[in-house]
Amino acid sequence: MIGRNKEITILNRLYDSKKSQFVAIYGRRRVGKTYLVNEVFEGRITFHHAGLSPIETDDDKPESPLRKQLKHFYNSLIFQGMKKSKCPDNWMDAFLMLEMFLQSKDDGSRQVIFIDELPWLDTPKSGFITAFEGFWNTWACSRKNVMLIVCGSATSWMTDKLINNHGGLYNRLTCELKLSPFTLAECEEFFHSENIRLSRYDIVQSYMITGGIPYYLSYFQSGLSLAQNIDVLFFEKNAPLHDEFKRLFSAIFNNSEMMISLIRAIGSRHYGCTRSELSDATGIATGGTLSGALSALMASDFIIKYVPFGCSKREEHYKLTDPFCIFYLRFVENADRLSNDFWLSNIESQNIVTWRGIAFENVCFNHIDQIKKALGISGVSTTESAWSKRKGDEAGTQIDMLIERKDNIVNMCEIKFYGTEFVVDKNYDRVLRNRISLLSGEISPKMAIHSTLITTYGLKYNEYSGAFVNVIDMDALFD
Repeated sequence: MIGRNKEITILNRLYDSKKSQFVAIYGRRRVGKTYLVNEVFEGRITFHHAGLSPIETDDDKPESPLRKQLKHFYNSLIFQGMKKSKCPDNWMDAFLMLEMFLQSKDDGSRQVIFIDELPWLDTPKSGFITAFEGFWNTWACSRKNVMLIVCGSATSWMTDKLINNHGGLYNRLTCELKLSPFTLAECEEFFHSENIRLSRYDIVQSYMITGGIPYYLSYFQSGLSLAQNIDVLFFEKNAPLHDEFKRLFSAIFNNSEMMISLIRAIGSRHYGCTRSELSDATGIATGGTLSGALSALMASDFIIKYVPFGCSKREEHYKLTDPFCIFYLRFVENADRLSNDFWLSNIESQNIVTWRGIAFENVCFNHIDQIKKALGISGVSTTESAWSKRKGDEAGTQIDMLIERKDNIVNMCEIKFYGTEFVVDKNYDRVLRNRISLLSGEISPKMAIHSTLITTYGLKYNEYSGAFVNVIDMDALFD
């Protein structure tokens, strides 16, 4: 298994404990939650069930969502050894069946119960949460050999209904694990394990597109270039990820159309939007509905909320940071009109070159820990943001990343995705000096500014290369 060493250690430690365990694993859809549990507990799972996807059920059958989920749960019990009886009418009866089934198989050894995509079981007016509370609080928690593991891609449901539950499940979890996408180093390890030979320059670009999601990476084929793989994944006829965007949101959110409209609005601006701007763009009033939707998108790691440097909290911005969504909205949404070899044919087009520059910024924001390590400040508390200054000033500017440090340093980061060493010429040196001058007027006099270059192949030495105090190349992001 690639990565996940921390999670594997925790899960095995909990398994070896001598008391009941209730574990919740959550994270973005396709990030590998199910794979992790199946690999760690291969041959050790007593009962496994996965909820039915709300977008993949058979609408030709006139059954309610509750009835379909109950029948599927009953079938899982039958398939895994329970004697046939009567399909339960409600979740109370369904969990009673599960209790009786587990008791019939109890020989004193650890019993692992794995319920995948738990949020899908909680259909409207189903009484699922009440029954699930009863299962854990009345039966499972008192049995020292029970280990209940639940997974869910609907992160907002997992946090609201389980992790931050204020009812019968309050403080019942013994462990929560949030599974993150692969880092660049883990992407590289994955490609090597699959005998896919890509340079680090191309691995960075693959991350710009997939966001390090293992499921998307699994479609890459050995023997093809990066460009060829991208065409296979997105632009050829029946490409496996061509329709992934809508499937992704439909599987996670009940109100998927509203969520997609917010994602499109936020993604239309590189530095994001304020709440009022989002309300104007989508027609959603700036009240509880908008707040709940934005919180759900943040919980699922599609967007972040940040205050631009030098602004007040009232100017909070919401920025799209999910690389897959950014790529899809820019290139794939209208791909029906594009050729099967679109990426290979346009690899040096200005549109793609511009996108690479913007997408590399996102890669860097997702690898702040590696950047801080390269700067030698891993233990220093920092905040990161972008900054632009263009209101009323003649010489407006923008800074790709500012790292404000508690040791009275501000790293003013220029982020450049280049195919060769970056060269500072006389004009660019003047631009940097202007940015430092403008930034100096916005920060405390006790703060010093360190101009920092983050780029692919480093900096070419010349008479202006001293403009940068720090230089971080792409290899540092793989650390």
